[in-house]
Amino acid sequence: MKKILFVASEAVPFIKTGGLADVVGSLPKNFPKEKFDVRVVLPKYTFMKPEYLQQLKAVTNFNMDLGSRNQYVGVLETEVEGIKFYFIDNEEYFGGDRPYYGTPEDLEGFALFSKAALAILPQIDFKPDVIHCHDWQTGLLPAYLKEVFWQNEFYQGIKTVMTIHNLKFQGAWDVDYIRGITGLPNHCFTDGQLVQNGAGNYLKSGIVYADEITTVSNTYVEEIKTPFYGEGLAELMCARAGVLRGIVNGIDYSEYNPQSDKFIVRPYNVNNFNKEKVKNKTALQEELGLTKDSKVMMLGVVSRLTDQKGFDLIANVIEELCQDNIQLVVLGTGEEGYEDMFRHFAWKYNDKVSANIYYSEQMSHRIYASCDAFLMPSLFEPCGLSQLMSLRYGTVPIVRETGGLKDTIEPYNEYSKTGTGFGFIDYDAKVMLQTINYAKDTYYNQKREWNKIVKRGMEKDFSWKNSAQQYAWLYEQLISEKTLV
Repeated sequence: MKKILFVASEAVPFIKTGGLADVVGSLPKNFPKEKFDVRVVLPKYTFMKPEYLQQLKAVTNFNMDLGSRNQYVGVLETEVEGIKFYFIDNEEYFGGDRPYYGTPEDLEGFALFSKAALAILPQIDFKPDVIHCHDWQTGLLPAYLKEVFWQNEFYQGIKTVMTIHNLKFQGAWDVDYIRGITGLPNHCFTDGQLVQNGAGNYLKSGIVYADEITTVSNTYVEEIKTPFYGEGLAELMCARAGVLRGIVNGIDYSEYNPQSDKFIVRPYNVNNFNKEKVKNKTALQEELGLTKDSKVMMLGVVSRLTDQKGFDLIANVIEELCQDNIQLVVLGTGEEGYEDMFRHFAWKYNDKVSANIYYSEQMSHRIYASCDAFLMPSLFEPCGLSQLMSLRYGTVPIVRETGGLKDTIEPYNEYSKTGTGFGFIDYDAKVMLQTINYAKDTYYNQKREWNKIVKRGMEKDFSWKNSAQQYAWLYEQLISEKTLV
């Protein structure tokens, strides 16, 4: 039995701010239980829903040195769908009303979390063969393992995998501050290890110290080796290319299933979508106060409203878009300027634009199930999950061909009659608008071809099964290397 430990700052169903939570909550369930014992370590946030907090059972507690301070560490556990979750308890760091504040205190909290995730292992009687770390919040763990814990025989032979979900977020701050709070040896704080552009950098720590590095699409692997996408770490990514690979994320096909989705009005599947899916559209039009018209093309957006997601492109052409024969439904929060933009156009074109400036899991499902097309014009997108959800619900993605969007969406080719969506390469508002118009023309004038695009998309399999097989192979390679040593 191979033992794997996931360490991350969030996971469904306990806490979610983005796609990371979907990965950490869903992937462990997809390994064969007769071969893998996969467990997960998370922070215990006091703002988690009471029904989850009430599930937790105390395991142990102890004090642990962190820099110059002696810190309390509580350990609790629960089990969900056969996966054991452990929670690190320290209310000084995890007692707020959200997981991240964007302040230096975040760095101290996740230093505690990374070190504690290792310190609890003998106490819970679990020695993993591989520890799988996710994003900057766990970037110190491989460094703690190799610089501090290696002296203890219990920790010898443990391998680490570092998964980069988004290279842009690195957990960087003043070197002296990081040195002081982490308690790592002084020799770690060089340009070759934790220091990047004069700052201590958690993500760089994980990239330097981990045995293997993954990110969430093959195209993103190549992109982050270039200065434009490399976020200052392109040279390091090139240097570590030998242990860097891309594994595309999946989605939970039991949760995202138009045939059994409890959040949608009318269930449907790949065999009857052309008759049943539209009933979700007219129900959503009625719910949102849009003109009730089963034939109008409805374009959906579910996203953080930020520059990274391509909203500057939308801002440049939104007036033209709103005057066209489409309806636009937006769900999400983000930068104030984009929030206000969508509110304004929802007021100006209230019969054809709906701005839902909040986040709701239920509403996101209804948008995926109701819309005809889904827009993702991202500047960069390591993997992206929304396009996979769109395919699952027969909603045709319109994407910029970058990162995981390029790897998962095949652009429609009217000559070969292939493709699962529409794509454009240049980061240009006019090019995006031309692509939307091409999709719109296909929707209105070549309905049979449109339905074939929908069908091909719904028949694709982007469940976690394939991703889990690739991670299982990676774990087995690492474990076999350990055995040989």
